[in-house]
Amino acid sequence: MATRTHGTCPGCGQHRLLPGPPTQDEGPRCAPCAGILHDFHCARCNQEGEFYRRGICARCALKDDLAALLLTNPANPITANRLVDVLCQADRPESIITWKRSIKVQTLLTSISSGQTPLTHEGLDSHRDTAGRAVDHLRALIVHHGLLPRQDPYLNRFEAWIENKIRPLPADVAKPVEHFAKWHHLRRIRAMATPDDTVQRPVHSAKQEITETIKFLDWLWQTHGRTAATCTQKDVDTWLATGPTTRKAIRTFFVVAKKSGTNMRVEIGHYPAKGRPALPQDQRLAWLKELLTGTSESLPYRVAGTLLLLYAQPLVRVAALRTNDISSNDTTGTMTISLGTYPVPVPRPLAELLNQHLRNRPNLRTGSGTESPWLFPGTRSGQHLHPNTIMLRLRGLGIELRGARNTALDEHISVTPPPLVADALGYSYQVAFLHADAAGDTWSRYVDRRRAASINTDNWNQQH
Repeated sequence: MATRTHGTCPGCGQHRLLPGPPTQDEGPRCAPCAGILHDFHCARCNQEGEFYRRGICARCALKDDLAALLLTNPANPITANRLVDVLCQADRPESIITWKRSIKVQTLLTSISSGQTPLTHEGLDSHRDTAGRAVDHLRALIVHHGLLPRQDPYLNRFEAWIENKIRPLPADVAKPVEHFAKWHHLRRIRAMATPDDTVQRPVHSAKQEITETIKFLDWLWQTHGRTAATCTQKDVDTWLATGPTTRKAIRTFFVVAKKSGTNMRVEIGHYPAKGRPALPQDQRLAWLKELLTGTSESLPYRVAGTLLLLYAQPLVRVAALRTNDISSNDTTGTMTISLGTYPVPVPRPLAELLNQHLRNRPNLRTGSGTESPWLFPGTRSGQHLHPNTIMLRLRGLGIELRGARNTALDEHISVTPPPLVADALGYSYQVAFLHADAAGDTWSRYVDRRRAASINTDNWNQQH
């Protein structure tokens, strides 16, 4: 809308609201230059913009609403005032006005203001069952603005997920599941959590193993009246043979059960991978061309897909890239990206796409503002886009993600030594050499040929 457009007026050169219609030669103009007599200045803060209520802007209207909600009888006035300031800092205050219309949100905010709910992670967690999404949004905002210390969102939700999974189970099933979930998975994942990385991947894997374990132990109890301690090898073999391959995820439970002495009889071996997906190279190149120059997806997902297809980057890493991982040299006109131990060059077509994306990153109006460090900002303040969101969009195009990543990595290793590829793209040497074997072991055979040639040369020199 014209009353929300700000920029430099082509008439007077001032940066202000541009409600005037564009002309044939110039863009939209400010009110005086366009001959508009209406005054668009807020009666409260004097900022130009769209009036939201009785001559005041949306930000001032939001401040009035929050003051009535949080500052009437606050238990801690300093905390209540700081919370009002944080919520009013949103780039689009209209979004907070809409958000707080929810009865669940109002109940949450008034509970914090009255002191009934302390403004802590534990206090917010107490409202998760009744206002889960509202709690997540508020937590993201106040963590981003420093009212609470950072807490890994995946770890926090994983703890609540475990409790919800265990609660309805029979006691004979719940006890071993709780030990497995909390003493094996949760303790391990807590130790892995760092301020610079999330535990999204290990949490996802742990959830699958816990879910399959619950299914098996519940079936065992309901069908045979046996528990994890009295389970037999025949029970496990029957379960694995009569269902989908996801059932093999119970292996970790029995490894832990054997270590703890709960069950020493059951053995489940490793399951070898049935196949290694790969995307034909001509299809990979066709997708690269489409993402770089086509219009089949929006800009952020075109960039994310190109990083997958060109640099063999897992989407978990793509989603967590920061803007400072991209470096540009204005003198030489070159760009690099940091994916491993040293920066790697970015070809010009992708560099142009990245520059366009950096100028137009979405989701910068969720409270983070333009200072968001993420290359792909998420819809929640201070968080990056969820990898599953990117995954679904790229799969929707028809890209086979694992096959695309395998083929991209194979192509790099076919022309560059595996250790150099591993360092450049952030892979382990073990993974790089496994891909070298799968790709035909080009560099191993190259070294063998060089060694054989050297031996033949030495023999010829000795004979002559």
